[in-house]
Amino acid sequence: MRSMSLVDSCLHSSSMFNISSSSPFTRFIHTSPINKPTLKIHQRSKLSTISAAIVKEEQEQVILQKPTFDFKAYMLEKGTSVQKALDESIVVKHPPTIHEAMRYSLLAGGKRVRPILCIAACELVGGKEATAMPAACAVEMIHTMSLIHDDLPCMDNDDFRRGKPTNHKVYGEDVAVLAGDSLLAFAFEYVSSFTVGTSPARVLAAIGELAKSIGTEGLVAGQVVDIASTGGEDIGLDQLEFIHIHKTAALLEASVVLGAILGGGSDAQVEKLRKFARCIGLLFQVVDDILDVTKSSEELGKTAGKDLLVDKTTYPKLLGLEKSRQFAEELLAEAKQQLEEFESQEAVAPLVALAEYIAYRQN
Repeated sequence: MRSMSLVDSCLHSSSMFNISSSSPFTRFIHTSPINKPTLKIHQRSKLSTISAAIVKEEQEQVILQKPTFDFKAYMLEKGTSVQKALDESIVVKHPPTIHEAMRYSLLAGGKRVRPILCIAACELVGGKEATAMPAACAVEMIHTMSLIHDDLPCMDNDDFRRGKPTNHKVYGEDVAVLAGDSLLAFAFEYVSSFTVGTSPARVLAAIGELAKSIGTEGLVAGQVVDIASTGGEDIGLDQLEFIHIHKTAALLEASVVLGAILGGGSDAQVEKLRKFARCIGLLFQVVDDILDVTKSSEELGKTAGKDLLVDKTTYPKLLGLEKSRQFAEELLAEAKQQLEEFESQEAVAPLVALAEYIAYRQN
């Protein structure tokens, strides 16, 4: 991952939007000798032809203009859909406390990057939002579980998350642990029971992908090595990369891959999107490390400077801020490169914008 190419692909070639400056109507001008009355008729004909040519050129310019993508509108639309689906996914029933605790953290806000990535990947390969939504909710449930557990006193011991008291501060450590466990279990029930519009084989493949991303080959592996490495003096870039590829990038990768699988993507498309997701997953953590030392707790919505206090190895600690920012740019460029072979510029725009959002976010 650290040998990324410095290719900053924008996906749109500017040359295709250059319009010729030569006049489109010069070919209609002629000097044939004709009498005066006929000349007037021909002049009116010429003017009509010239006007038609100008209108045609203007229409072509409109057609060939570089399409714009409204990222804020896209995030609002998809985020609203995801929030509604999450709200409907878990209802308060007996025993009420555990369901309230699950909903407290699941609906506490957040950027919803993972579920939106899942939907965008599904739509890129030709699938529909409705097909991806159960998987999108499942990855957010699992992400929420990881945050609840990560905040516990036995782990990172945080008091705030997304600007609110952490789950164990509201419901106690015992209920917080169980709320996380319940979200993890329900995520698999939800994606297996409510996914429509795709084959059972693809649903099964998606479930396997999701399970792998959070076990000893994914999130858990990264968390264990992270805990063991805290306070260590001999942590190098290779080990730090292992931690973040597994602890952070794995679930982001799963979000994209699940969407691609359920949307009907080919093996080649799924692998391209897997590489894209791995880049932005690592990018997410590099940026997180940078923000931890450059932003306040109020700006982040969680405790700032926590990594320094517990002597946790981070990219700024190993590389310094400037080289960490440079590494983030390399990862962004490599992520964009993975999307070049997809034909639809309109369909690929959300993933490009999401990658840039991850790179340049401020909290």
